[in-house]
Amino acid sequence: MRISILLPYKENFSPTYAGAVSLNINETLKISKYRKNTIVFGNTEYKNKFNHRYINIPLKKIIFQSQNKKYVDEFVKLEKKRNSDLIELHNRPIYLTYLTDKLKNKTYILYFHNDPLTMSGSKSIQERIFLLKNCFKIIFNSNWSKRRFLEGMKSDYINSEKLVVINQSAKRNKINLNKKKKIITFVGKLNKSKGYDLFGKAIIKILNKYRDWISIVVGDEPRDQLLFEHKNLIKLGFKKHKEVLNIYKKSSISVVCSRWEEPFGRTSLEAASNGCAVIISNRGGLPETITNGIILKKLDVKNIYKEIEYLIKNINKRKKLQKLSLKNFFLSHQYVSRLIDQTRDQKLLLEKKINSYPTKKSLRILHITNFNERHNGRLFFNTGRRINNGFIRLGNSVLEFSDRDIQKHYKSYTDISGAKSLNDKLKKTCYNYKPDLVVLGHADLISSDMLGELKDEYPYLKIAQWFLDPLNKNGPDYLKNRNRILDKSEFIDANFITTSPDVLSFLPTNVKNYFIPNPSDLSFETLNNYKYDCTNDVFFALSHGVHRGSLKSRTVDDREIFIKKLIEKSENIKFDIFGINKVQPIWADQYFKTISNSKMGLNLSRGLPIKYYSSDRITQITGNGLVTLIDEKTCYRDFFNDKEMIFYKNLSDLSEKISKINQDEKLRKTIGKNGKEKYLKYFNSTLVAEFIINKTLNIKSKSKYIWHKN
Repeated sequence: MRISILLPYKENFSPTYAGAVSLNINETLKISKYRKNTIVFGNTEYKNKFNHRYINIPLKKIIFQSQNKKYVDEFVKLEKKRNSDLIELHNRPIYLTYLTDKLKNKTYILYFHNDPLTMSGSKSIQERIFLLKNCFKIIFNSNWSKRRFLEGMKSDYINSEKLVVINQSAKRNKINLNKKKKIITFVGKLNKSKGYDLFGKAIIKILNKYRDWISIVVGDEPRDQLLFEHKNLIKLGFKKHKEVLNIYKKSSISVVCSRWEEPFGRTSLEAASNGCAVIISNRGGLPETITNGIILKKLDVKNIYKEIEYLIKNINKRKKLQKLSLKNFFLSHQYVSRLIDQTRDQKLLLEKKINSYPTKKSLRILHITNFNERHNGRLFFNTGRRINNGFIRLGNSVLEFSDRDIQKHYKSYTDISGAKSLNDKLKKTCYNYKPDLVVLGHADLISSDMLGELKDEYPYLKIAQWFLDPLNKNGPDYLKNRNRILDKSEFIDANFITTSPDVLSFLPTNVKNYFIPNPSDLSFETLNNYKYDCTNDVFFALSHGVHRGSLKSRTVDDREIFIKKLIEKSENIKFDIFGINKVQPIWADQYFKTISNSKMGLNLSRGLPIKYYSSDRITQITGNGLVTLIDEKTCYRDFFNDKEMIFYKNLSDLSEKISKINQDEKLRKTIGKNGKEKYLKYFNSTLVAEFIINKTLNIKSKSKYIWHKN
């Protein structure tokens, strides 16, 4: 993976007068596994550069032209030739505005080393939303900086996967604490923002009282003339980074008493990593830089003096803090570089579509379908619930999102259909739950645009869709059902349908399309009709629409015609028929009680038969030990033989086979038993749920799916 790092304009990527950004990049890049493929771009005046692949962008000053914009324009020219896979920007959010105009379809990581609300390009809420939408990740050097970025923004953004905290790092040195000298250090700009005026007044009093101690001050500030003089106060001015670290190694106490809200604080970090007893003010991200130390309760001369004196007088406390600072220090270059590389890895995994899910024992699955809460349990025993049971049995965390119930509940004058509220709720749910996989089941009111937003916000999110309704050109609602499948295809990773994809020409080519059987469920299919004598011979039920639940006036259904002809043709056969001839449809427990008294069940679907398509009634018929009667043109012989199901060619053939089964109880019970056992073994909800997960996430499985050729 080729990486381009763009430094802030005039950031000195040099050991000479290096800033915090350059130091951080230099140290972490040294040990990054991506070092060889990374180029740093900058504008550095000093000839001596850090030892990395580096390209300097020299600029001549032009009046009335933004040097920052010119700098980025020159980078764009170089980047177009390089064509990197990842562009990392440091501390200049405004650069992203320039880059997205000229470098399309690039992946950006933005690093904040300072307070986002003080920087051009991230001051306003709209600017920060722009950054979120256009960055792969935004990395902050402290939780404080992240909180500042989110200030004033809606709660929708607080838990965004794009916002990452990776602190700056320091070298963890092996320090002999017994060789520490009586030195108190102050490193940084010698101004009021850094609290040097407070430190200066406190340290003069300390040095007057404790004459065997000295204080070393490193830094300068030509604009702020804060002059403190004492024979034991050594002012070194600006020093190279290595020299500063050597001072820390000898120092016993280090004071970082900033007035301003430090986004992180490299001085206290490096003091801790070199075994100093550190005193800090409670400002910004400073508390995140140390594991053990003293945090000033009040920032004034009196308290700074008090805490320094406390550490001078209490040798055991001072040595304990020094020891704990070293022992508990974890923000090493190795640790932070690994975190940065892990963020880069995510981009690589996404780009190469490498699957990272097999390492997860439990997925977070958001299952969006109609769980029919508003129907008082009448539609509990549905396919959505079966697949849901499968997800749970596999050990996954499953959040049920009942779209139809939510939509109906949230209807209002401003949102007549309830669709807007539904999609808003989905966005907030994903934000809080952070699913690995979203599974849609007939979730027609979930908009394609919303799925696109979720994919943008969560790049690793996978989305699957299962669909049960007929897709035969010669069947009911063909155009409507086809469009329902295609509606979200731009953002769907895999479709799972109860018709063989082989016979459907309209399926999107950018999506993986798979057949799934209507799943059975051990907790639902509890009857064993093959064990018992039954009063009725053949059971069949029309639903008239699951949500309606009762008879409705309509043109005659082709199944009604078929059933009436079958009854006329079949003598001495007791049919138990519902949804026809003014007999109401049956549901839930009433349905199971009714079929418990039938020998055979007719699996008759709407429209002409098509390969593998079947109504979901097949699970209740076969799964409860009834003999299943099914048209051979469904091609279910690919899965079951004549000792497990009865296949018929036409109405006459069906009538003859019903009569034969009715006269042979032993044969009826054998077929019922074989059919149930095979269906529950190979077409159960756990296997179907596993198949949906594995195919969507490209996970190799040892499970046998008899409906799918691997």
